[in-house]
Amino acid sequence: MRIFVIDAFTDRPFAGNPAGVCLLDAPADPAWMQRVAAEMRHSETAFVRPLDDDPGADLELRWFTPEVEVALCGHATLAAAHALYEAGAVPSAGPIRFRTLHSGVLTVGPGEGGLLEMDFPAVPPAQAPAPAGLADALGVQPGWTGRNAQDDLLVEVSGEDVVRKLTPDITALSAVDARTVIVTAQAAPDAGYDFVSRVFAPSVGIDEDPVTGSAHCALAPYWTSKLDRATLTGFQASSRGGHVRTELRGDRVLLSGKATTVLDGTLKATA
Repeated sequence: MRIFVIDAFTDRPFAGNPAGVCLLDAPADPAWMQRVAAEMRHSETAFVRPLDDDPGADLELRWFTPEVEVALCGHATLAAAHALYEAGAVPSAGPIRFRTLHSGVLTVGPGEGGLLEMDFPAVPPAQAPAPAGLADALGVQPGWTGRNAQDDLLVEVSGEDVVRKLTPDITALSAVDARTVIVTAQAAPDAGYDFVSRVFAPSVGIDEDPVTGSAHCALAPYWTSKLDRATLTGFQASSRGGHVRTELRGDRVLLSGKATTVLDGTLKATA
C-alpha cells in the first residue's frame, strides 16, 4: 500500500510537522496500525480508507502516535488531505469529508493562497488552577492557566521570548496532570503573527510536538477572545517551526496551512 511522509504547516521540506500517511483500501487491524506508527516514529501517522457505507463522509481517518491512538490530530489530517490530493485519490477542487472515531466528521478543502483549510471543533480552555509541579517542570512561572475538554492544559506566560527559551524537564512534565501542555504568549509587535506557542505531550510519547493543529483548537478561541479578532495567525516556535492560520466560527475553528511531500513509497509489511 502507498505510504507518505508529509511535512505539514510549512511550504518547504524538513520544517513544520512531519506525519506519516498510509492509504488503505480496506479496514485494518488497529494493533497493526499501531505497529506501523511505532515503525514510522513520527508524532502521528494517519490511516485513511475509503467508505461506501456512509453518505455523510468520504473516508475514514484514524491517527496513531508511536504509543497510542489519539482522538484528534490537526497536522496529520492536513498531511492526509495533501497526500490524497497529490495522489489523485480525490477530486482536486472539492472538499474531503473524513469520518473519525471521536471527533465527528472533519472537512478539509482548498483555501486561499494555496492553503488547505480544515474545519475542526473549537475546544476553548476554561480557567483552572495550575496543577502541582507545573512551574518546576516548565522552569517558568505560569500566568493564566486553563484546561479544555481534550484535557489540554493551556499556559500563558509573560512573552514570546519566554516561550522560545523554554527548556522544560520532560520527565517532570510527564507527571503533570494533563494530556498536553500548551505554552503560549502574545507575539512581539513586529513578528508578523499574532501569538506564539510550544506544545509538549510526554504523556502520549511526544516530548515536544513541532506544529500542532489540535492545540490551535484551544489557542484560537483563547486568543480570539483576548485580541478581539476572529482571524489570527499563530507560530509554533519549535526547532522546525510552522504557521497556522485560525478563524473562529462559533463552536468551530478553521485551521489553514500548507504541506509538502518528503517521501512517497510502498509499505510492504501488510500484517
